[in-house]
Amino acid sequence: MPNVVTRFAPSPTGFLHIGGARTALYNWLFARHHGGKFLLRIEDTDRARSTEAAIEAIKSGMDWLGLEWDGDAVSQFGSAERHREVARHLLDAGKAYKCYATAEETAELRAKAREKREVFRGDMWRDVEPDATTASRPFAVRLKMPRTGTTTINDRVQGAVTVDNSTLDDMILLRSDGTPTYMLAVVVDDHDMGITHIVRGDDHLNNAFRQVQLFEAMGWDTPEFAHIPLIHGPDGKKLSKRHGALGVDAYADMGFLPEAMRNYLLRLGWSHGDDEIIPTTQAIDWFNLENIGKGPARFDFDKLDSLNVHYMRQLAPSELLSTIENDLEKKTGNGLSGTERDRIVKAMPSIVDRAKRLPDVVNGASLFCNIRPVSLTEKAAATLDGQQAMLESAATELTAITDWKQDVIKAAIMSFAQARDLKMGKVMQPIRAALTGGAPSGDLIELLEILGQKETLARLKDQATA
Repeated sequence: MPNVVTRFAPSPTGFLHIGGARTALYNWLFARHHGGKFLLRIEDTDRARSTEAAIEAIKSGMDWLGLEWDGDAVSQFGSAERHREVARHLLDAGKAYKCYATAEETAELRAKAREKREVFRGDMWRDVEPDATTASRPFAVRLKMPRTGTTTINDRVQGAVTVDNSTLDDMILLRSDGTPTYMLAVVVDDHDMGITHIVRGDDHLNNAFRQVQLFEAMGWDTPEFAHIPLIHGPDGKKLSKRHGALGVDAYADMGFLPEAMRNYLLRLGWSHGDDEIIPTTQAIDWFNLENIGKGPARFDFDKLDSLNVHYMRQLAPSELLSTIENDLEKKTGNGLSGTERDRIVKAMPSIVDRAKRLPDVVNGASLFCNIRPVSLTEKAAATLDGQQAMLESAATELTAITDWKQDVIKAAIMSFAQARDLKMGKVMQPIRAALTGGAPSGDLIELLEILGQKETLARLKDQATA
């Protein structure tokens, strides 16, 4: 295959939504699979709606996903003069023409065609020479579309798709104020950037039939197309915010790892047998366009959570701590001490076993920070009601331990319970409530060992004297 060049071309009118992120991922994987280039083009021709904040949101979303692009991001608006140059060339070659119809006239003719259930082709000035008065008026530039035959796109996902050319309107290339349209700009930019494969949502399929005419009118090679089905919600309806149609930044805030999101987006419309867990390096090796499904994919938070759990467990405890450190320090209001770091690293395997997302890890890790006095849930407070004397005695028993190891700690608590004719639960439950405040926690004896003797006794005494 010749050198592959793909592009992601978002409009900067909002955040990088989940569908756009998947499109970017597929373009990035296809380029990396073939050792080619992946380019970023910001389609900012709509000046009224394009914002710098949106551009930064798109870039930061791609950075978070790890989808690095080659070279600098390109501004479509910055190439406006080049777009006008191509339109003028087509005019001079007789492949485009000046359309003097006003917006009102065009709207009226379009409405009449709709009433008659006819295709509006916008060709009212296609074969008409203007008089001297009309020629001084502002004009748009329209492309002369073929009127006979058919156009077929051999789409890498959809297969061969054909339309009758008589259904294609003479699309506008330049508006009457001289600004290029999206349809002109995207074709010129794809050619000038050397794009070989256009991978995008199938809502652009109808545009492709028009854009092909422009490539052919200029005598340019037409890139290969691959139109991806859109993402639907679990109910099969168009994806909305209640389903998960959020910005990539929202998924980062919810506590998903970028590795999990890449894996999930990959499988959201692409498959490799029954493989579900596909690390990025493997995805680059395997990715192709043929394995993209033709039907809409359905967004499923449960599957995303499951993948997130897997990738959190793949991280080394110290690496996961680094990932959550800023959020953990915000929660506790303090920087982490060396002692706290050591505790959290030791406890991390059990913390992750109870976590779905990073905030769960933050909450679990906070138990091992110096956050005295521990805040109590309503249930923990009820558990501790009337237990102050027992906690004081338990603290005294644990103070006598000289070798703070799990088996020694467990034996001391068992001895304490037996001496007072108490069931273990009657002792362990108040101790757990005093140490954790009612927050989810794993094995209590392990918790005691990791917290250390000094911190354990301090927390017990806090509640014993409360």
